[in-house]
Amino acid sequence: MLFNTTAAEAIDRQIAATAQLTLCKQICYAVIGILFAFGVWSIGYHQLVRLSPFFLFIISVCLILVFLPPLGQEINGAHRWIGLFGYTLQPSEFAKYLIPIYFIHRQLSDGMPESFKVFCKRMLIFLVPLGLILVEPDNGTTGIVLVSLLILFYLFRVKMAYWALPFLLFVLLGGVVASRMPHVPDRIQVYLHPELDILGKGHQPYQAKIAAGSGQLFGRGLGESLQKLNYLPEARSDYLVAIYAEEFGFVGVSLLILIYMLMAYAGFSIAIKAADRTGFYLGAIMTFLLSFQSFLNFGIVSGLLPSKGTTLPFFSQGGTALIANIIALTLLLHIDYVARQKEITAS
Repeated sequence: MLFNTTAAEAIDRQIAATAQLTLCKQICYAVIGILFAFGVWSIGYHQLVRLSPFFLFIISVCLILVFLPPLGQEINGAHRWIGLFGYTLQPSEFAKYLIPIYFIHRQLSDGMPESFKVFCKRMLIFLVPLGLILVEPDNGTTGIVLVSLLILFYLFRVKMAYWALPFLLFVLLGGVVASRMPHVPDRIQVYLHPELDILGKGHQPYQAKIAAGSGQLFGRGLGESLQKLNYLPEARSDYLVAIYAEEFGFVGVSLLILIYMLMAYAGFSIAIKAADRTGFYLGAIMTFLLSFQSFLNFGIVSGLLPSKGTTLPFFSQGGTALIANIIALTLLLHIDYVARQKEITAS
């Protein structure tokens, strides 16, 4: 689907090398991800959790480097990438997984916070990477990380008075402040009715709806999409599913959703059957992150959610995201492997 979509863009813009280059880069990122997977497997998930402070420090340094040229790359007004030898690296994709992993490490090593003051001190360390991601700006990744931390608060049974009430107050305060901003009602209107700003913010959501709707039940057929001919810009990343829906229809999208549902079921099953608490918490949050990102992408493409630049794991274009997702999947497989080995030893 990636080659299919980029080939259409290349023909439309008369850029011969674009399709092959995009596909080759994605394959290279996949190979790098598999190499990382072997490294993660050899280390093991226990050791990875113990080393999470070191890895989070490295990623935090990388989050600073995105603002410093010539390494830092500015694309579409955002500073999210580090450029190396023609390839780009997006540190926030790794931070998305490392921040929850580091929280698991702190919680298991230090135990339950004794007071709200201790809880706040423990959370201060996350302000650095989250703040850097927020000013890139990357609101989508910041939101995903915060939701994953809320899930971990619940799983670890952290007192709700420490996080639930402050979170609700923050949401209410944010809602009041946002309602007084003149552009917020306009944004809400565009989200509900993208055709009101067809040449601006509403263009991609509107074209995505056209693509998905024109696929009908069985789709136009592989390679027959019309929206990929530059009607839906940057379709190969956030909106690749819209092109897939146009070519394979409702039936094809239903099968794709079923695959992600099976992945979520398998992941949570691995977490439940994990050999220890570390495996349970790590497996649960890795599965949640993969599933939540999938849900967000399907919701954005269908128009149920506002566009926030969330890719579909293992499907959309995105090299760093692919590497990070492969590592997350490897951790799940290793958690399952350790649990099976323990069962064999016990029997």
